[in-house]
Amino acid sequence: MNMLKNTLGRTGLEVTPLCIGTSTLAGFDSVYGYEVDDERAVQTILAVFDSEVNYLDTGNNYGKDGLSERRIGEAIRRRGGLPEGFVLQTKVDANPETGDYSGERVRRSLEESLERLGLDYVPILALHDPEFMKQDGFAPGGALEALVELRESGAVGYLAVASGDVALSQKYLDTGEFDLVLNHNRYTLLNREAEELFTKARADGLGVLNAAPYGGGMLAKGPAQQPKYCYGERDEAIAAAAYQMAEACERAGVPLIAAALQFSTRSPLVDSTVVGISRPERAAETIALLDVEIPESLWEELESLAPQAKI
Repeated sequence: MNMLKNTLGRTGLEVTPLCIGTSTLAGFDSVYGYEVDDERAVQTILAVFDSEVNYLDTGNNYGKDGLSERRIGEAIRRRGGLPEGFVLQTKVDANPETGDYSGERVRRSLEESLERLGLDYVPILALHDPEFMKQDGFAPGGALEALVELRESGAVGYLAVASGDVALSQKYLDTGEFDLVLNHNRYTLLNREAEELFTKARADGLGVLNAAPYGGGMLAKGPAQQPKYCYGERDEAIAAAAYQMAEACERAGVPLIAAALQFSTRSPLVDSTVVGISRPERAAETIALLDVEIPESLWEELESLAPQAKI
């Protein structure tokens, strides 16, 4: 397909409706249930570079000693640089050993990321998982202040908040300092908890990134194969709805994974959907899911099956 690009809010950046996430390439076998070796990871990134997708998401703490970023850096070196027009974003994180998430740690986190990636600049830098901070991110000299200084110095282009906590994300957005919001697992076929967050962000001219549309894999593999939702135990309402949705998709001849992905990409609230892949061939396979025709009647049925429970 020929993917039309979306403008990422007030940043003016033009990005594809798919953004490839790279936590799946970071050795998190306890989360995802499989390991990815160095060469497979690098080849996966190279396949993304050669595809229509122009957007990649990573983070400082994706894997031991920044494994995801180091693998991306190797792919960038092999290719001789990022493809023209490609947007790469990373995230600042707490010190994995001490838990420090001070302003100084934020600055050091970016330095580590740039060194691993072999870059001197990233267009988007995200505050990652602030819900787990030991320090007050809003305090003088804290994480927020450091992020703003990094943007004003020209070290990064735009700021994002990337979190699973909807209320805390909104609190950071209310400062007026952020250009984008990324939320994961809370805007899927099975959960709409982030809808209000995204609606307000859109109204305020911010870029909106929806991550993990498969709910940690259950809407990709199917509820029988993946018993967890959002990397934890699912409740009965989520499980029942997932089985009903899988059956509805089967009757319609539509893969559940395609419906889960297009639920996000077709939403007027979402600029780009972040999806993790772990093999080179998955780049083309994921893009192909956007071409699956889904009848309006199935969308109506899936909407009627959406549970009200929050995760």
